[in-house]
Amino acid sequence: MTRMIGAVLPGNRTLEFREYEVPQPTQSQVLIRMKASSLCGSDLRAIYRPTDQGHGPEAYRGVIAGHEPSGVVEQVGPQVTAFAPGDRVVVYHIAGCGLCPDCRAGYMISCRSPARAAYGWQRDGGHAPFLLAEERTLVRLPDFLSYVDGAIVACGFGTAFAACERAAVSGSDRVLVTGLGPVGLSVALIARAMGARVYGVESVPERLEQARSLGFENVLEPGENTLEQLLAWSGGEGFEVAVDCSGVSSARTLCLEAARTWGRVVLVGEGGTFQFAPSPLLIHKQLSLLGSWVCSVGQMVRLVELLERWELHPEQTVTHRFTLEQAREAYEIFDTGKTGKVVIVWE
Repeated sequence: MTRMIGAVLPGNRTLEFREYEVPQPTQSQVLIRMKASSLCGSDLRAIYRPTDQGHGPEAYRGVIAGHEPSGVVEQVGPQVTAFAPGDRVVVYHIAGCGLCPDCRAGYMISCRSPARAAYGWQRDGGHAPFLLAEERTLVRLPDFLSYVDGAIVACGFGTAFAACERAAVSGSDRVLVTGLGPVGLSVALIARAMGARVYGVESVPERLEQARSLGFENVLEPGENTLEQLLAWSGGEGFEVAVDCSGVSSARTLCLEAARTWGRVVLVGEGGTFQFAPSPLLIHKQLSLLGSWVCSVGQMVRLVELLERWELHPEQTVTHRFTLEQAREAYEIFDTGKTGKVVIVWE
């Protein structure tokens, strides 16, 4: 195969298919045959929907979409040393400069160099049969995990894991998660695997039902008595950890209100605004308020190891699967906000 079809997101809730040459790896590059490429809420918010297109420093450059890729190594460049054809891999979705302090710490997400390029944003992503990747962005995918598991690890589950690590979640914690979409549900699954008791708030009935189907019984829709119900569940003390994955101001405030004194509150959901009275909600409660944005490469390596140990499959967050030819429908359904994880798969 010398030509392939890739999916592009021009904006205005549209998707186009375009023809490309199958790229060839040079130097430390790797050609990956795609097996799974999942959709992310960031793509909806910042690329697919017209009001947010061109979001911040991560402006979309009209490349093949998809920043959650997983597949098998097809071909390697002459300077590749750690991977070989046939290896199963996850792709960390940003290729940084490799030289700045953030890159050297494994946080290529925070690279400020003009050379920084995210797959599916500034360089071609996973919504095509083949992806050209840098070797430094690859994470080995163990046989225990499926390619769909791997695609979800590439961003969503990695983001959730970083948030749980940032909050130092443990078995002694009660964890509140606001927003049980794909990332929030991932936080809930990981926190439970870490031994915590998990509670949740979600306004979308379909997502609330998915959480319950995965064994989370202490979840509820927001309403007038939400805080009272949450505090009752926590014995009146509040939650050691509260993680907002919704990006909604009222949910962020709820996390501060429901957090226990000396607790940790982590903001993960993007967008929106946030105003609150710092004295009663933050200062007097001695809270730690943290922001968490994706994970490091090292954390992703650690995550795939722990998933096997925990016998936890990210794939269980998936509600819809499509072929590449059905990518337009995939984005339309995901844009309803009523799904779990949506993924494009290759047989």
